[in-house]
Amino acid sequence: MADDDSGHEAPTRREYVKYGGAVIGGGLFAGCPSDARGSASTSNDTEAETAAATGTATTTETPATTETDAPDDGSYSVTMAPMGTVTFEAVPRDVLASSTVEIDIAAALGHGAAVKSTSRPSSSVPSLEFYYSALDTSNDWIDFREAGNFSKETLYELDSDVHFLDPAYVSSLDGWSGSDIDEVAGTVGPFFGNMYSRKHRRPPESWRDSYRYYTLWELTEKYAAVLRERDRFERLHEVKEGLLRHVRSKLPSPDDRPTVGMVYPRLSEDAFYVHKLNQPGYFFAHTRPLDAVDVFADIETGEYGGKLVDYEAMLDADPDVVIMNHGISSYYDVADAKASIRDHGVGSELAAVRNDRLYASGNPRQGPLMNLFQLEMTAKQFYPERFGEWPGYVDGEAYPDIPAEERLFDRGVVADIVDGEF
Repeated sequence: MADDDSGHEAPTRREYVKYGGAVIGGGLFAGCPSDARGSASTSNDTEAETAAATGTATTTETPATTETDAPDDGSYSVTMAPMGTVTFEAVPRDVLASSTVEIDIAAALGHGAAVKSTSRPSSSVPSLEFYYSALDTSNDWIDFREAGNFSKETLYELDSDVHFLDPAYVSSLDGWSGSDIDEVAGTVGPFFGNMYSRKHRRPPESWRDSYRYYTLWELTEKYAAVLRERDRFERLHEVKEGLLRHVRSKLPSPDDRPTVGMVYPRLSEDAFYVHKLNQPGYFFAHTRPLDAVDVFADIETGEYGGKLVDYEAMLDADPDVVIMNHGISSYYDVADAKASIRDHGVGSELAAVRNDRLYASGNPRQGPLMNLFQLEMTAKQFYPERFGEWPGYVDGEAYPDIPAEERLFDRGVVADIVDGEF
């Protein structure tokens, strides 16, 4: 898994949600034309990216998201790159989520039950259930229809109010043209998403001038505007800021921080797909704020933001801590992966293996709730002497019961925000 991984008659125009017009392939989304570049996002966010973006796409500034009401009909508009301005007649109640990040964002804002479908539920459900098990909230809504590779036919069949999908990404998929995107946006429901903020990869060339990168919490603010949950967002953002202030106040001096390698085990190839630990993108929102020493900081990365290395290269780098990316998901069996590395002639020599610091890491397709838990988990994995030992992860089990005094955020406060009890 390298990245991420890895003729209709037009129905009656839906008035539930509508576009205000990004130009794609010569067409216009339904609605009045508008600037498709997207507005700058969000509140002053300490997670704001500082690295330069790849290609011509740029990072955002940080003023507040603009949500505009149309007083005559009760509609409202939200602006985000690369779509431009999208107008909603009412809060969406049937959402197609691209992946786990959009599901988690909706859940954090109290709208988890609105998510009816996603690309591959089997890739999202395990992570959601793992983290949400630690919150006293109802998770009965975690049951999704499979959207697969987002074919045009599937989107018609699902008939969602809104597609939390990046149209720039959709334009790169087989079977999609600019006119197809226009058609689905106008007759089924609009697109609203920004996938390339995940790793700051370059979007398709025709979208680069209008593209912007957002942090995880800037994206969350944008979706909060769509779901009209500004208060929930602000309160949850306060929890995250408090967590980061606490963590940063207790970080050891740079000379005393461990060296870390972030890897995805490719066991059948005797190799690892490695990422830079502290690079921009919400893929790294649980590792970057902890500012550990990255043993792969100087690697030359490929299109998907990482590089394949063998066991010998791993031993040359020999990090104090190894975190296995996507460990807390369904992509591979963590116990089998650990055993394979420990039993390997070279893998057994790694300091992280010898010192029992080989960890299952989080799901980088994280929204705000997962991010809180994954910051807590990763802080314990990197700095156990400062934040307490990480109890470990077992496939299929719930998030471990951390003693109250060792928790980095208040579960009750977060559950109340999700439930709207504040």
